[in-house]
Amino acid sequence: MAKKNKITMSDIAREAGVSQATVSLVLNNSRAIRLSESTRERVYAAATALGYQKIIVPHRQEGQEEIALLLCGMPNYDPFVEAISDAVSAAWQRDTLLTVYDYGDDLEMAAHILRQLDQRPCAGVILASPVTRAFDFSPFDALIHKPVVLLNQYDPQRPLLPTFLPDDRANACQIVNHLLSQGITRIAHIMGDDWMDASVLRLEGYRQTLEQAGISVDETLIKRTDWSLNATFNATLELMRLPAPPQAIFCASDWMTLGCYQALATLNIAIPRDVLVCGYDDQRIAHQLTPALTSVQLAYSELGRMAVNYLCEGDDTSAHVRLVGKLQVRGSSQRT
Repeated sequence: MAKKNKITMSDIAREAGVSQATVSLVLNNSRAIRLSESTRERVYAAATALGYQKIIVPHRQEGQEEIALLLCGMPNYDPFVEAISDAVSAAWQRDTLLTVYDYGDDLEMAAHILRQLDQRPCAGVILASPVTRAFDFSPFDALIHKPVVLLNQYDPQRPLLPTFLPDDRANACQIVNHLLSQGITRIAHIMGDDWMDASVLRLEGYRQTLEQAGISVDETLIKRTDWSLNATFNATLELMRLPAPPQAIFCASDWMTLGCYQALATLNIAIPRDVLVCGYDDQRIAHQLTPALTSVQLAYSELGRMAVNYLCEGDDTSAHVRLVGKLQVRGSSQRT
């Protein structure tokens, strides 16, 4: 007889000695009908014992602690939105509300928010930035008595502050190694603003990987831009008009690849037949381009969850995490 894998509410009802309707009310955390706590606990225990997965966490109605996420500017179209979304979900799964405060780099507003937080239960504070950056923690010294973590930013002067960052250098290494594995040696890199940590680290990963492969870095294959489509378009034209044009182009963001694709189309250069293209961020646009774009994930979703879990678990050890994203190989970098 085949083993039964799916656990049903009927199974749980039988195990707990209650009706199926009661199981449904408990697992969906409904308060429409008053049930004793002992009944609820019996249903949860039965569901857990049977291996039922879809258990909704019961949440307290009063006295709930808050995690405050202070953000220096709310992103719109930006992969960092995923960090916020998953942090909110992770906090809720731990019976904690996460409230986002956008102080827009206005330190006076931030100080006012901190004073407000002192007036109510607060499990901890996440200081976050949509742009990976170094920042000065000193305006937030009032938080020293609260659990605090940094998300997508760091203070070089306070290395013991718990910090959660994407590993831009390692992510860029993945892209370049993938292109090298295709037999490509002339790889161009179109980078963003060179004052930004993300741009600098992605360039370092590009250089490091080529050097480790014994390939001299050709400075003419590196184009500095301001992340814009127009600048990327022009940079691509310049690259493809070199006496020895690149075999592949690594753009520092998925958004930038729009300009790259447009320039290549203008020159009647086909992707991936004539040149391979890779992006960075693995945004939805990567799936929508033709051919679909090879990209590497910024692990913001997981970083957001990790920051919340660190606070909720009450860990008093220092943490400095640089998280590597997953490479997503698609048609733009594969020749059939």
